Amino acid sequence: MISKDKITEIFFSIDEFCKVFNPALKKRQLTTGKKTRNRKFTMSASEIITITVLFHCSGYRTFKHFYIFYVKEHLQREFPNTVSYNRFVELMQANIMPLTLYLKTCCLGKCTGISFVDSTPIRACKNKRINSNKVFRDIANTGKSTMGWFYGFKLHIIVNDKGELLDFVITQANVD
Repeated sequence: MISKDKITEIFFSIDEFCKVFNPALKKRQLTTGKKTRNRKFTMSASEIITITVLFHCSGYRTFKHFYIFYVKEHLQREFPNTVSYNRFVELMQANIMPLTLYLKTCCLGKCTGISFVDSTPIRACKNKRINSNKVFRDIANTGKSTMGWFYGFKLHIIVNDKGELLDFVITQANVD
């Protein structure tokens, strides 16, 4: 598996990023005048993002098995305040923006001269529900993949011959 030193190294890098990112985000957030929740979560954003990154280095096929059988059992010293699996998934969704920016700014590999490009659809809804979709009405659109027509977005990824991520972008579904 992953060595304890590597886990510490990854956590340190993410924690340093979060120390800069979180205050900058809070400063730029719009306030509505309503009371906001100021209570701290049991797990920090750094811990959540670290566990998410560790999953992709782990070799586990499903995140649920990784979290329940590896993190909660073998990484209890490194992450003493783990929450239930369902709560962790909710926290992951709340931390998708810092994770994405961390990956974009700190984790991209170097171009070796050989690159591979691919894209995958991110469906916003089933095709029969396109007309009633309200969440992404003005953003998402219809596109075609090898599996047929879909409504949503595309994730485009470039990797080098070592498998390192060079860049990624999410576009509307009709963009090549």
